[in-house]
Amino acid sequence: MGVLSALKDLAKSASEHEADEIRRQTLEQLPLTEELHDRQVAQVCGVIRSVTMPARTSVPVLQADVFDGSTAVTLVWIGRRRIAGIEPGALISAHGRVAMRPEGPTIFNPPYTLLPRR
Repeated sequence: MGVLSALKDLAKSASEHEADEIRRQTLEQLPLTEELHDRQVAQVCGVIRSVTMPARTSVPVLQADVFDGSTAVTLVWIGRRRIAGIEPGALISAHGRVAMRPEGPTIFNPPYTLLPRR
């Protein structure tokens, strides 16, 4: 590691260090998901940052925001209030068709795999 790269590393914020660590973990599983396009089938891998249940009147919905160190993707399971293992900090791999919504890229009802975190 050169002096310049060491200085750049020292100047990074805590969130930038966290993003770098997530990138290292997810790159072991899949490449980054920076280039997501509407209606494209994609495989995503990252750390769950938050899990929410948006207020709906009739249908339960579970929503997880997944971050791979560069891009955030929302995974939405319709008809579910809770899924065991889907919790903040979990490393997850999922795939499905991307819907580009105003909130960002979203995949509905994706098959997923929970991965061990280092």
